[in-house]
Amino acid sequence: MKRINLIKQKCNVLLAFTLIFTVLNSAYSQTMDEMWDSSSSGKEHANIQWFKDAKFGMFIHWGLYSKLAGEWKNKRYYGSGEWIMNQARIPVSEYKKVAETFNPVNFNAEEWSQLAKDAGIKYMVITAKHHEGFSMYDSKVTDFDIVDATPYKKDPMKALAAANAKRGIHFGFYYSQFQDWYEPNGGKNSWDFDESKKDYQKYYREKAIPQLKELLTNYGPLGIVWFDTPGGMTKAQTQAFVNELRVLQPNSLFSSRVGQGLGDYRDFGDSEVPATPIKGAWESIYTHNDSWGYIKHDMNFKTPSEIIQLLANVASKGGNLMLNVGPDGYGNIPEYSAKFLRETGKWLQKNGESIYGTTYGLIPAQPWGVSTSKAEKQYLHVLNRPANGKLLIPYFNANVKKIYSLSNKQDLSWEKKGNNIWINLPEFEENSANTVFVMEYSGNVADYTLDVPVTVSSQFDENYVDAIFAKTEGNPRIESLTYSHYYGDWKHTICLIDMKDSTDKAILNINITEPGDYQVALEYSCSPESARQEGCMRVNGQEFLFRTLRTSEFDKKAPLPFIKHTIATTTFSKAGEYRIEIKPLQNGKELFKLKSIIVKPVK
Repeated sequence: MKRINLIKQKCNVLLAFTLIFTVLNSAYSQTMDEMWDSSSSGKEHANIQWFKDAKFGMFIHWGLYSKLAGEWKNKRYYGSGEWIMNQARIPVSEYKKVAETFNPVNFNAEEWSQLAKDAGIKYMVITAKHHEGFSMYDSKVTDFDIVDATPYKKDPMKALAAANAKRGIHFGFYYSQFQDWYEPNGGKNSWDFDESKKDYQKYYREKAIPQLKELLTNYGPLGIVWFDTPGGMTKAQTQAFVNELRVLQPNSLFSSRVGQGLGDYRDFGDSEVPATPIKGAWESIYTHNDSWGYIKHDMNFKTPSEIIQLLANVASKGGNLMLNVGPDGYGNIPEYSAKFLRETGKWLQKNGESIYGTTYGLIPAQPWGVSTSKAEKQYLHVLNRPANGKLLIPYFNANVKKIYSLSNKQDLSWEKKGNNIWINLPEFEENSANTVFVMEYSGNVADYTLDVPVTVSSQFDENYVDAIFAKTEGNPRIESLTYSHYYGDWKHTICLIDMKDSTDKAILNINITEPGDYQVALEYSCSPESARQEGCMRVNGQEFLFRTLRTSEFDKKAPLPFIKHTIATTTFSKAGEYRIEIKPLQNGKELFKLKSIIVKPVK
């Protein structure tokens, strides 16, 4: 009996060790997608509606890295400035000294909050603690915080929470719950500490959970707790973690990066917008320039037009855009961030009805732009004006009652031809970022579908038929490829991949609105191994042969260049639906990674 008990004890110890090793190993070897975790619980939170309606949020990354501004020991770093401690492998003993000179005397909570209000922002999320482990609020859990470790000696989060409450802006905190490079048991500092010897549960018990309780207790109602890069916990442990925090503020929403599919809404990867509408609550997060944290030599700011079009694109898919700004070490928001956000706000003052409180658009992708929806209304966001001023709404069977300009309510003339609505646009500035028209209707409209042929018109210089619309036969599949420019400056492109046998095929259907001569190009990335292979494209009853051209190998840590390779010139003798087929002529190697087909009218 003693021997049996001893065996059982040994088995239990082995099982416990295996479980611990599994958690440690999975935390250490997380993939990017696991660290982001875009899955949510699927259960609708009772307080989710304000978030669904908000559409536009402000992200703020601010910490000791803002003081360093992308430079350490006379070396400049590019990309994610908030990762400089990791990039430069700065020891904790040296990094903690940065706090001694961190004194953001120019911080003004009222100015920051008013900027958000002027920009049309409905919610704000700011870093309470990023991966560096430094707390940007008065924490009693650690002395490594802005009150105890810096000459500033004040809690900026108290003032910011109050300023936002006064303006009706939902306020929330970002908190890095697993990665903490300052703590011996925190995740992902492998240059100071041995990752295999860390006790993640000790870190959660002694720092992460107590700090999150501080944030949920001392700063008033929080709209959001925005978690990041989960790890070090099983699903059961994560559920217990969520439950323990949830009781403090049941109305606060938890982002999907809490991990294990337990968030209240979905956050996609950094700088990622899904290719098609997504139902339920979700968010797309973008930097204003190339970095989340302040880098003094990063001047690649998105223009007001780019912000407005990005906002419309995200809303057209049914989600929210949370755009980041990175204040410097003195507490100044970059000049261009403030200026361009205010310009965005001016557009929203006139056109906000087409963004706030909307759901995804029901009109399939068009060369002129995108759409958003409200009850019996489609908002037409015209990003590219057709040359002849005639706007096509294809395959729309509902009863259209009226169409008018959102800005001045001027009625537009239109006519219905078959299943198509043709709108006569008024004159407006050709280079306008986004001119919005409203189509009111009654009756049922079919849900968004990829089965509708993609519109190709001679009224636009280029017509993109994206890979997401492809139907496949054989091996090919559609996948979002993730890669980076600078460090942490992630990009995402939907591509058709793994087309490698002569029996494989990609089929894309298009709707030519005007007959005429057109050129057809393939936009793709091609590795050296795949280069110089033959392929065939069939369109308009003709077969066009081509040989693939080399771009580069696919590497997640490097840019992924695409070439626009013109394959054919053809004449479409009449308007109507046509089919494009693409296939390899040989077996064995992937032909290319296809991003889109580009159809251009010959002029």
